[in-house]
Amino acid sequence: MIPLIHDLSGETVLVFGGGPVGARKARRFARETRTVVVSPEFAEQDFGDAELIRAAPTADGVSSWVERFEPALVVAATDDTEVNDAIVAAARDCDALVNRADRSGEREVGSVVVPATVEDGTVSVAITTGGASPALSKYLRERIETELEGAGAMAALTADLREELKDSDRSPSERRDAIRAVVQDSSVWKALRSGDANPRREAARVIRNTQRGDS
Repeated sequence: MIPLIHDLSGETVLVFGGGPVGARKARRFARETRTVVVSPEFAEQDFGDAELIRAAPTADGVSSWVERFEPALVVAATDDTEVNDAIVAAARDCDALVNRADRSGEREVGSVVVPATVEDGTVSVAITTGGASPALSKYLRERIETELEGAGAMAALTADLREELKDSDRSPSERRDAIRAVVQDSSVWKALRSGDANPRREAARVIRNTQRGDS
């Protein structure tokens, strides 16, 4: 499988299954999409801002639900293999992406895996084991969370610095070296994370040093 980032903003995600897995998927997608969950019953868990519809689609009836909502992505998270098979087929017929939650390892062509995600501002890190080990994905996500602190602020800072450096007399390679030096500097990271110093001032110091060749 090849990892890709897909913008689903403004799209609809249709989740079949109201158990803990369906709730987790719904929470994730409802932050950015219209998310609809169809299930005969719902676990006492947080479904985020998803729309909950109490219904029990049969294998023969899931296609009508897919046609009704025209989703960009369909999640098959029921405990019925036959229904999940039908959900996958219906999603394909409507050219929708499909995430099947009851299988790990090898997947059908066109299926997607929803990775464990760590986010800080605009910076996202996705972790997947191809569905083989959700426990490992969770463990790695927790390890990475602390390392990613301040990354969103660093992305914003260096985006501003890149624009400012374009107006300088530095060559493209010198600009790249300056930004790379800022990203790698521990004092800039400390300023971003602690607020004890001015991150922009620290970044300016680093850039001056690269210009002098002191770094």
